[in-house]
Amino acid sequence: MNPITAKLNADPLILQALQEDITNEDVTTNAVMPVAKQGQADLLCKQDGVLAGLDVFRRVFELLDETTKVQGFFHDGDQIHQGDKLALVTGDMRVILSGERTALNYLQRMSGIATYTHAAVELLAGSNTKLLDTRKTTPNMRLFEKYAVRVGGGCNHRYNLSDGILIKDNHISAAGGIKEAIGMARAYAPFVHRIEVEVENLDMLREALEAGADIIMLDNMTSAQMREAVKIVNGRAVIECSGNITKENLAEIRDIGVDYVSSGALTHSAPILDVSLKNLHAIEL
Repeated sequence: MNPITAKLNADPLILQALQEDITNEDVTTNAVMPVAKQGQADLLCKQDGVLAGLDVFRRVFELLDETTKVQGFFHDGDQIHQGDKLALVTGDMRVILSGERTALNYLQRMSGIATYTHAAVELLAGSNTKLLDTRKTTPNMRLFEKYAVRVGGGCNHRYNLSDGILIKDNHISAAGGIKEAIGMARAYAPFVHRIEVEVENLDMLREALEAGADIIMLDNMTSAQMREAVKIVNGRAVIECSGNITKENLAEIRDIGVDYVSSGALTHSAPILDVSLKNLHAIEL
C-alpha cells in the first residue's frame, strides 16, 4: 500500500481497530510481562493463497511502537503456500502480543479477498471481460478490501458515492423514470462524469440507451438475456453485468461479450486465509 495513502487514510482506521481491541490496557500481557523485553515471532502461512496486506500488518505494530520491525520475505500479490515463513517480527514482546490479533485480522481478511479474487479472475482468462468489486464491503474496511481486490487481479468499481453516477432501481423510482433520472443526472453532474444505469430487463435497456446512458448495468439477467442485450447495445454503451455473481457461475459469463462483471462476493463472501504468528521468544540485542 502506498505509504502516503497509508498515513492519510489507513492510519486512522488502523488506530480505530487497535482502540476497539485495547480500550484501556492489554490486561493479560501487562500481567505476565510487566517490563519491556525484546523478542521475535514468526509469521507463518497455514494455507495456500495470495498474500495481501503485509504493509498493513506491519503498520499495526509500528503504530503501537515505531521501533518494531517486520521483515517480510514475500510481497503482496505473491502466491504463498502452507508452511511458508512470511515475515519475522522483532520488537518489544508486549507490543507483539498486544498487536497480534489486529494485525492478523487485517492480513487474513485481505489475503482471503486477494485469493478469492485471483481464482475468479482466472475464470475470465482469455476473454475481454474485466472483474469489478462493489460497495458491499465491511464498514471501515473498504480501503483495505478494495486494495486486496486489486492485488488479486481484479479492478475497482467506484470507491464511494462521490466517485460516480450509478442510477439504480430506487433512483429511477424516485425520479419518475429512466429518461427523467438520466436527464437530471446530466443537468446536475460535471460533464466529466459518465452515467451508469442499472436495468432489469430489455425494455429498460432500450430506454436507457435512447436516453443516452454511457454505461448499462445488466442486473440479475439470464445468460440468454445478456447475450441479447449485447446485440441490442452493439457498442453504443459500455456493458456491465451484476447480481449474485460468484466463482461458481462466472464461467457462464466469460464468452457473453460484456465489458465488465461486478461481484459483491469478492468482498462479502471471501473466506479468510489462515496465517498465524508463532514462536514468540526473547532475544538479546
